[in-house]
Amino acid sequence: MKISVAQTKSEKGNIKANIQNHLKWIELAVSEKTDLIIFPELSLSGYEPELAKDLATDQNDGRLQVFQDISDANKIAIGVGLPIQSEGGILIGMVIFQANQPRQTYFKQILHPDENPYFVVGSEHTILTVKVRKIALAICYESLQPQHAEKAWEMGADIYLASVAKSQAGIEKAYAHFPKIADQYSIPVLMANCIGFCDNYQSVGQTSIWDTKGSICGQLDSQSEGLLIYDTVSKTTHTIIETKESDM
Repeated sequence: MKISVAQTKSEKGNIKANIQNHLKWIELAVSEKTDLIIFPELSLSGYEPELAKDLATDQNDGRLQVFQDISDANKIAIGVGLPIQSEGGILIGMVIFQANQPRQTYFKQILHPDENPYFVVGSEHTILTVKVRKIALAICYESLQPQHAEKAWEMGADIYLASVAKSQAGIEKAYAHFPKIADQYSIPVLMANCIGFCDNYQSVGQTSIWDTKGSICGQLDSQSEGLLIYDTVSKTTHTIIETKESDM
């Protein structure tokens, strides 16, 4: 199977515009015969905790139907980030669309201390099954906590996929941690990071994939939108990078 991790730049608080940008990258992923595409943390709203209360919605938001339609038509699983309203508060969610299946949402279980004023925690791991592969989902800060990957491994995950919104300092921590996870559990680790300004910091891309021995086998740059695509059979990667008019 093929998995795409998308590196995108969100427009602050503009869900409508961000949906359109997601559709562009999903179309490219479909053209590459990708089975799953995952976007960065809170990709549809932008990583903007102070806006979460105004932007929070649920997995059945009608604006998201276009993702279900594409999933049904092309048999591609899609994961997008949104703040999700619940009775207990707002959660950092990843809404998952799979062909002809009910939508589901994974909720971040371990928050960074800075997120506590804005969000509440989720309570359960989500293991996606795509073409018999079991894929554990993680969202940013929790992916750096060893117990999160340990639990995913205990649940039978054979791929660990982190959706993040990281600064350069965060990326450096990820680059120290994810190779250890990959090597310890002999599973590939995929990370989708965004670019552009988030909250009060600059997100620096460098979306990456580590193989089962912890060696980096694919990486995007720190400035461009793009896709990093991993073939689980050949264990190879390739990239699609945004082409700006000035580069043509």
